[in-house]
Amino acid sequence: MTLVDSRAAITVGPLRTVPNYITAIRTVAAVTVGIVALVSGSVALMAVSYGIYWIGDVLDGWAARRLGQETRAGAVFDIVSDRACTAVLCVGLVSLMPDVAVVAVVFLLSFLVLDTMLSLAFLCWPVLSPNYFHLVDRRVWALNWSPVAKVANTAGVIGAIAFEQYPLALAVAVAVVAVKLWSITAVVGLLERDGRA
Repeated sequence: MTLVDSRAAITVGPLRTVPNYITAIRTVAAVTVGIVALVSGSVALMAVSYGIYWIGDVLDGWAARRLGQETRAGAVFDIVSDRACTAVLCVGLVSLMPDVAVVAVVFLLSFLVLDTMLSLAFLCWPVLSPNYFHLVDRRVWALNWSPVAKVANTAGVIGAIAFEQYPLALAVAVAVVAVKLWSITAVVGLLERDGRA
């Protein structure tokens, strides 16, 4: 996918695709198991819910690329579904491990507000998804949607929490907020540069 004339019609793509079905199934399953974990107070079920979410998120993206079914609608569906899963998982985590409340607040606000706005910014340019944002700006893409960034933005916080290193988890979450704020500022500059603001 390359940048195309911004005046050209940009299709959102078909909605009935294998990746979108995977996204729907993983979201319903992860949220349902997460709610059951929350109600029952089960850390094990919360871990299962996170596993469903993580594996499903990797699988839907892989299927989209492998089957040639990447669409803008699918990208938005994936972004929204990620937030539904993450919100339930964070609330469950805080209810089961109250010591992570401060980290969860920072992470949730970053992911649900800053990262959502940033992830949806691709819609301002003729690219399929945030995965192709390198066609707009390589630095913003590298810090947010490159394979390394995708893992680092979440795994650092989750890993530190798993090892009960809450100050480290908070430091990572705050660093992610700083990256998101810098990236949003950069995207606003790009919008102004391209006459899209």
